[in-house]
Amino acid sequence: MASQVLGGIGVASGIAVAAIVAAEVSGRDGLSGLANTTQVLGAALITIPVAALMAARGRRAGLVLAYALGALGAVLAILAMGVSSFALLLLGTALFGAATTANNQARYAAADLAASHRKGRDLSLVVWATTVGSVVGPNLIGPGKVVAGWLGLPPLAGSWVFAGAGFLLALAWLSLRMRPDPLLTARELAARPAGDLAGAADPLAGPAATPAPSRGSVRSGLRALRSSPAALLGAVAMTGGHVVMVAVMVMTPVHMRHGHAEVEVIGFVISLHILGMFGLAPVSGYLTDRWGARAVVLLGVGLQLLACLLAGLSPAGWSVGLAAGLMLLGLGWSATMVAGSSLVSAALPLSSRAAGQGAADLVMGLSAAAAGALAGVVLATLGYALLCLLSAVAALALGAYALGRPALVSLSR
Repeated sequence: MASQVLGGIGVASGIAVAAIVAAEVSGRDGLSGLANTTQVLGAALITIPVAALMAARGRRAGLVLAYALGALGAVLAILAMGVSSFALLLLGTALFGAATTANNQARYAAADLAASHRKGRDLSLVVWATTVGSVVGPNLIGPGKVVAGWLGLPPLAGSWVFAGAGFLLALAWLSLRMRPDPLLTARELAARPAGDLAGAADPLAGPAATPAPSRGSVRSGLRALRSSPAALLGAVAMTGGHVVMVAVMVMTPVHMRHGHAEVEVIGFVISLHILGMFGLAPVSGYLTDRWGARAVVLLGVGLQLLACLLAGLSPAGWSVGLAAGLMLLGLGWSATMVAGSSLVSAALPLSSRAAGQGAADLVMGLSAAAAGALAGVVLATLGYALLCLLSAVAALALGAYALGRPALVSLSR
């Protein structure tokens, strides 16, 4: 939870300015979405080595590697602004995405040793811990300008300075404090004799928990997801909710800039969005354990539909409707992410859990990266309102898929 606060500061600081920086460095609004797109794409692709490392050496090793790559990406982004290199900026944002990988994978660490009836709650608490850093991050744009001035950097580079510092602090904290490793400990408990009460830490894993863990490959992870209808529903819910969120969120700063909104106001709106994403995550976790995952996924779909309506009808610049829409967009994401992640964690045996979780995050990230890239093109050619309409269609598709699986109400009962 502590590392999520630090990592959240870093990720949110970078996301808040990425699209604006990309537009300034490239000189074209149509390319502004590529900074966030490469960040999402980097987060997806870096999931592959991180998941493999976790499968072999545990959660701590993978999280430390991801934050180290994220810090390197922040440094490259700062250099890119100084030399006005769009290619270098995209390389930096791609590596920066590794910090998102760390934040995403940390939620699974919370579920490794959780009781079956509390997986949703425990996972959501780690997601919730991101709230503090993520809300603070976008509001550091102003102080970042001051820091950038001290260091002789472009004004918006200060946000990347805060990002790199947050990642390095999270890395150091995990290296010192995440002991013993939760995934390795869960495997040790599951391997104990059946009469040993400590070995019942994960009753859902059953007999399948005792084989040697898979190597964390994408192929084995996808195979594990396909073999479990519940895990597949969880992966689809995560992917659908994330695609809708990314498509609308990454283009909102550009839409507001077109209406001459100040960067501080843009940062405030993004902070409200991130508050919606993480602030009520424990509620999503509680409802997942209480109502079942499918019901919470459908709740998230409804919230995202309302968000797309409010945001799409809002004029460029600042408006109450746009702020409310972005917050609801975050709340909908929280519901689909927590419920979907809980399904994936509960349905997969320990032997393939890291691989399956990595594959789910990879598919989610690649899909969202594609959505982010298309969002920039749609904004430049058709406008923000149509972008929100297309995102609402994607949310409806997720709702239809979830409704087609009524038997998968809950794994925790």
